[in-house]
Amino acid sequence: MRTLTIRKKITLWFAAALVLLAGLTMVVVMLISNAVIQKGIRDDLVERVEENMDEVEFFSDIRDSDWMDGDDLYMKYQEGYLEIDDDFLNRVNGIYTSLYNSDGTLLYGENPIARESGEYPFVDSQVQRIRADGSRYYIYDRALSGEGLEELWMRGTVSETQGDSQIHTIVRLTLWLVPLLVVLAIIGGYVIAGRFLLPIKQIGEAAESIREGNDLTKRIALGKGEDELHQLANTFDRMFDRLENSFKAEQQFTSDASHELRTPITVILSECEYTLEEPREAEEYVEALEVIERQGRRMSVLIGEMLEFTRLEQNAGRFVKEMVDLSGLCGAVCDDMELVLERGITLKREITPEITVNGNPILLNRLLVNLISNAGRYGRENGHIVVKLEKKEKTVRLSVSDDGIGIEKEQQEKIWNRFYQVDPSHSGTGAGLGLAMVKSIAEFHGGSVSVESSPGCGSTFIFLMNQENGK
Repeated sequence: MRTLTIRKKITLWFAAALVLLAGLTMVVVMLISNAVIQKGIRDDLVERVEENMDEVEFFSDIRDSDWMDGDDLYMKYQEGYLEIDDDFLNRVNGIYTSLYNSDGTLLYGENPIARESGEYPFVDSQVQRIRADGSRYYIYDRALSGEGLEELWMRGTVSETQGDSQIHTIVRLTLWLVPLLVVLAIIGGYVIAGRFLLPIKQIGEAAESIREGNDLTKRIALGKGEDELHQLANTFDRMFDRLENSFKAEQQFTSDASHELRTPITVILSECEYTLEEPREAEEYVEALEVIERQGRRMSVLIGEMLEFTRLEQNAGRFVKEMVDLSGLCGAVCDDMELVLERGITLKREITPEITVNGNPILLNRLLVNLISNAGRYGRENGHIVVKLEKKEKTVRLSVSDDGIGIEKEQQEKIWNRFYQVDPSHSGTGAGLGLAMVKSIAEFHGGSVSVESSPGCGSTFIFLMNQENGK
């Protein structure tokens, strides 16, 4: 059973249930058919006896009959004659009709169990069931009424087996028709099960194709549908999307890391080889260690920013949104950044109080820190940075301006790319990921970020988002 496919298992269970149901149906049909047929036999018996009651008449003088029929039977009875219609003896549907005296003497007619039924007294208008010769019979008695007929009884007799031929016909039809229907239903169930399970087969084939060919772009794509299998396929497609994105992110991270770490590692190795070629003065060893330290710090910053950026891109769901006091957050960040800004740069702020947004405080903090750090890195010596927060209707506008070197127009679209630097000489230990991260954070909050700049006139970075939903 374990080796069977789901399709075959479903078909086998369906077949077993269908066979059981068909068997029960056959039994019920037999029982109901037999009950119906037996009732029909009893009804025919009653009807036949009731009809024959009109076939017997009494005449005190045979000459009183003005419509004597030569085919009718006239028999002497008490002080007159009985006229019995010629149809009286006709057996209809196995029903025998006989005429009795009240003392049980058979006067006329046929009764195949006359001796056995003689033990049963006459009961008017009641069907009795008796056993005779190993079989069961129905008898039905009626007392005749009318002048000269007071002592006469009419008894009808019919065997229960009268309906056997009908039962046998029903049995024969059931025995070949029901199995045929069962077989057709099983075949239809097998075909339908195959159609219903086709999406599962497609899911398996897609997963196997991805496993064998490492093609993460392949999708199941069942199309429109709201049933459970379509939902399962859509879930797998979303899972494949995440796997593809994770794989691409891993490839991107590996590529970026190998590209960006190559330079500092080369510098470190070259400095080590040069310093170790021959004995050096203490000052030269110090200089070499300073170079190594500087490049090591640059590598540390680079790896940290790359990991943080990757986590933001791949695990955005772990950052929960809440109502954030953006005014307070901007003030706290400005307080902290004032302590680390170098080259005589001063930080000014124009923050509208009590502005709240639906967002993640950690990411919004990172966005502002990156913008201020970028402004400090490219701002002019003894220059100024202005942080401005304001609200117009439901739109919140956060801007960071500097009076530094500015950005050429053709470069303004490129600065949002990873590792792109307008002027590497001003980057210090920066890895070129700050603005790319700012863009991702803005998109996470359903907002946008842009830049207004011209060479030599500084730059203004603008972050816009909806105050209420952050979507």
